[in-house]
Amino acid sequence: MNPRTSVVWTPEFLTYQLSDDHPLNPVRLDLTMELSRQLGVLDDVDLIAPEPATEAELTRVHTPGYQTAVRSAPEAPFGVGHGLGTADNPIFFGMHEAANLIAGGSVRAAREIHEGRADRAVNLAGGLHHAMPDRAAGFCVYNDCSVAIAWLLEQGYERIAYVDVDVHHGDGVQASFYDDPRVMTISLHQHPLTLWPGTGWAGEIGRGDGEGYAVNLAIPPGTGDAGWLRAFHGVVPSLLEKFQPQVLVTECGADTHSEDPLANMELSVDGHRAIYHSLRDLAERTAAGKWLVLGGGGYALFRVVPRSWTHLLAVVLDRDIDPDRPLPADWIARAATHTRAPLPVAMTDNADPAFTPWGGDGADRVDPTILETRRAVFPLHGLDPDDPRD
Repeated sequence: MNPRTSVVWTPEFLTYQLSDDHPLNPVRLDLTMELSRQLGVLDDVDLIAPEPATEAELTRVHTPGYQTAVRSAPEAPFGVGHGLGTADNPIFFGMHEAANLIAGGSVRAAREIHEGRADRAVNLAGGLHHAMPDRAAGFCVYNDCSVAIAWLLEQGYERIAYVDVDVHHGDGVQASFYDDPRVMTISLHQHPLTLWPGTGWAGEIGRGDGEGYAVNLAIPPGTGDAGWLRAFHGVVPSLLEKFQPQVLVTECGADTHSEDPLANMELSVDGHRAIYHSLRDLAERTAAGKWLVLGGGGYALFRVVPRSWTHLLAVVLDRDIDPDRPLPADWIARAATHTRAPLPVAMTDNADPAFTPWGGDGADRVDPTILETRRAVFPLHGLDPDDPRD
């Protein structure tokens, strides 16, 4: 029996546009949905329109004073603070409404799973993982990831795993649940010495009752598919198998790609596809198939994000796309109206994402990262950090 999957989408998600020239341009979402339609990924899929998050849903994560600042910022003549009005987070009209609709979309996806209408649910507009309880950060006004997880906790869930594969540290989500053992946050990101926000060290393991439930893999810049996947498989499956989450939440930023202008990793679209396959497998093996999928970063707007996230939608829907499949001519023509850059012609970068599993031998440049993270958190879960069987 195929898992039931809900896709949350509305064209109103495209109103989250921080400025005309901001790197986080919603054209990436528009082109992703169009490519998915033209390739048949969304055939017979009823897209679910979200509603804005309620004040109670937002307040589980964001302070009332911050919400007031977001609402009033477009009309405030002298600024409102809270990280708003910066180059990363410029103020725009309709900011609260646009950000709140994305948060509501992620809550709706969580609700689809909780209320039994779906085993998997996806909100590609979500994944705004940097927003803090009282301030905007990193292009993120409201933290829809944390809002959706907090909603699930309110329904009585006791074990939620959050896996963040964005190139930037999932700092806002980690901060939301840093002392809460009900939520295991796992972030794989470019090393904090080399990339904003400068957090996500292996020693950040949680606090109090949450000790051991914050997990960080700080991956060296320049790492490609094989190294990234080696690090992922050297840490993540063991922890999820031990934790046995009731829901797996994933933030699937596409900015680890070699062409992304804001980071320094060397992954391919083929590597992204392999990551999504691994996440799907882990949801089935460790979370009884319950998988909440969110978007995230990704700033190679035309060549990378639409292909990567079309693969993501296809994997979530069990409609996997042959990487060699050509891109439709109509889609290429549509994308060409936005950019003069050469566009890809197929769903592949012609890369081989095969990797050698970590075996405790220290043979790869990512192995110090693997060992540092394993030694920081594995003993707290009864696992042997030096034994590749754990």
